[in-house]
Amino acid sequence: MRAAVLRGGTVQARVIDDPVPGPGQLLVRSLACGICASDLHFMDHLEAGADDDSGMSTYDRDVDIVMGHEYCAEVVDHGPGTERRIPVGTRVSSLPVLSTATGRRIIGQNPESPGGFGEYFLLDESLTRVAVSELPSEIVCVADAISVGWSAASRAQLTTKEVPLVIGCGAIALSAIAQLRRLGVGPIIAVDFVASRRATALAMGADVVIDPAEISPYQAWREVAYGSTESMREMMATASLPGCVVFECVGVPGVLDSIIKGCERGTRIFSLGGPPEGDHLHTLTAKRKGLNIQFGGGPSLQHWDEAFEAVCSGSLDVTPMLGRTVGLDEVAAALDASRDANGPVRIVVVP
Repeated sequence: MRAAVLRGGTVQARVIDDPVPGPGQLLVRSLACGICASDLHFMDHLEAGADDDSGMSTYDRDVDIVMGHEYCAEVVDHGPGTERRIPVGTRVSSLPVLSTATGRRIIGQNPESPGGFGEYFLLDESLTRVAVSELPSEIVCVADAISVGWSAASRAQLTTKEVPLVIGCGAIALSAIAQLRRLGVGPIIAVDFVASRRATALAMGADVVIDPAEISPYQAWREVAYGSTESMREMMATASLPGCVVFECVGVPGVLDSIIKGCERGTRIFSLGGPPEGDHLHTLTAKRKGLNIQFGGGPSLQHWDEAFEAVCSGSLDVTPMLGRTVGLDEVAAALDASRDANGPVRIVVVP
């Protein structure tokens, strides 16, 4: 098969062996696969794979790796021991995890589990979901990206006395905004330096967008949450000041620490960005403020299924996030283009 292959730190389209489905696996043909910031983190930071003692994400510069974990695919064949419940030719997707003879692997982040930047790859039959949708595969494939922020917003369980502040307006942030809107939470405040990303945040459900070059996100949050000075005094008198829930969706060192130093006392922080090179945090400040920090963790299968259904049914419109489509020969250039925050949230590979 042809694939965009990562080896030695570079990506090149060439021919490699077709994957062979093992017990409980499906062979699928990639129809569309989104380029994610996680792909860039994976190829740029070998140390992140080296530090992953689970073995789920492993980058070996000396072997072929086919990335791509946000996919829509078509069933081609069934491996041994499968239930064959999904007919050949059916459009599908899945949580990007593959069970192998040596353990669970993230699809697109391990030599044993090639991803959607190739013509064919493998899925775990037990995790595979049928795409019940008339929408194009280029839209359906975005569901995995949606599931991450969707899950975080759902797990946050905001009350009517809390106002969310979303830092960064990439795919994870936009999906969190969309789910917060569906849950009836608001006002939703979104922060990004890039005007096009702020516009996309509004399209996905944000109520207020902030350019942090013009005003501190925390000052802006106070103005929205507390309102006038008189309103604030009345709330303080009744001990009913709104609480702040921050969704950190940037993944750049220093951002989480700036949130710790700038946010209100008692803030709940959901850190979804996770810089692969690590970070330094002022934990004493966090302790004094009584902050609660929850780190990522990825979506639960229930939340992944919910997000997938919302995208497939069209009840969640993800088209504001989509940019151009590219072929396998253009993947290397598209990965570089994805580093530009002024570009679209998602470039989609169509092998």
